[in-house]
Amino acid sequence: MSALVGRGYVSEATVDVGVVSAVGSAAGTSTASAVGASTFAATASAAGTSTASGVPQEYIVATGGTITTDGNYKVHTSTAGGTFQVTSGSGNVDYLIVAGGGGGGSRQGGGGGAGGLLSGTSSVSVNSYTIVVGGGGAGGTSGGRGANGSNSSFNSLTATGGGGGGGRTTNNTGSNGGSGGGGSGAISAAGDTGTGGQGNNGGTASSTGAAGQTNVGGGGGGASATGSNGTSADATGVGGNGGAGSSSSISGSAVTYAGGGGGGTFTAGSTPGTGGSGGGGNGQQGTTGSPDAGTANRGGGRGGSGDTSVAGGAGGSGVVIIRYQFQ
Repeated sequence: MSALVGRGYVSEATVDVGVVSAVGSAAGTSTASAVGASTFAATASAAGTSTASGVPQEYIVATGGTITTDGNYKVHTSTAGGTFQVTSGSGNVDYLIVAGGGGGGSRQGGGGGAGGLLSGTSSVSVNSYTIVVGGGGAGGTSGGRGANGSNSSFNSLTATGGGGGGGRTTNNTGSNGGSGGGGSGAISAAGDTGTGGQGNNGGTASSTGAAGQTNVGGGGGGASATGSNGTSADATGVGGNGGAGSSSSISGSAVTYAGGGGGGTFTAGSTPGTGGSGGGGNGQQGTTGSPDAGTANRGGGRGGSGDTSVAGGAGGSGVVIIRYQFQ
């Protein structure tokens, strides 16, 4: 005996024990596939893919940010905040959240700490998810400390803004943050602490005392390494290097994020610290040039300045990247 299903037939004679099910295709033709030895199932998903059990695989469909494709994955990159809107499907997404980097300190200033970095997997379903991307902190002026960077967030996960680098005249120590800012060279001030799981501490400054003209700032902390301490030796002091950032391939290619800023120096012949890999800005010496800003959308800390007449500059803005399988 045969049973009519849609516009196809499935013969009962071929079924020992089990269930016969069929879902017609757009053309109205049913198909059947064996499950074990006794059950037939005919299924078709919207994406055209079925699981081994015959149940359709429902992939996530979403909007928001700049969307690119990497093989079987969609990548949403947000550089200015917005909304990640899941319109259908549910499941896990990979994420990278980087906060804004800290500003460098002024005059023998400490390097700004990198913005905090979080990565992992989070569950989503049909809903709207607010994305916040933190800006970089402003640099210190007139011997002051740099400002902290702003936080970035997605789906109740928050990366903390990087700590500002210490300044010679006021607020000599670095600030705590995602990664801590480096200390100022005024009194061999200490760098401050990073946030656990997001970054590292800033480096300590160095001072020879006396006129204080050989003082050098410490480097800002980075996502994967502590900022280096400054070293003073008369007119050949060296500012602390910024801590290295962390590499991620969530976008489809390897990119390094969240490097700390280098410490500033004053005396001719001294060497400012270099920024950490991942967008950290180089420090600056004396009144020559200016410290480098942290790289935009990498969360790098700004370098410290050498003199009060040179502002420490801003840290780099953060970024939020979301990745999921779509086929």
